Amino acid sequence: MATHSIRRSIALPKRLVDEVSSVAPPELRANWNRLVTVALEEFAQNRRSKEFELAMKKMAGDPAIRRENDAIQRAFARAEADGLKDD
Repeated sequence: MATHSIRRSIALPKRLVDEVSSVAPPELRANWNRLVTVALEEFAQNRRSKEFELAMKKMAGDPAIRRENDAIQRAFARAEADGLKDD
């Protein structure tokens, strides 16, 4: 966690505050600074995950990458057939 804090003043709809208060973990309900920090960290992680997923989908559709993947699979096909367990 960052050692430097930045203060922001925001207005939240009462409906949202009530909803979040009702679903927040008990240890975060009384500490809105911590609750907002956790929520924003989760938001940032979700965005990074979605961006990574989109990048992987784009790569999966790239013909050059598909050709390289096919070549790698052909190169390792013999090892795949060695009869050893995968673990």
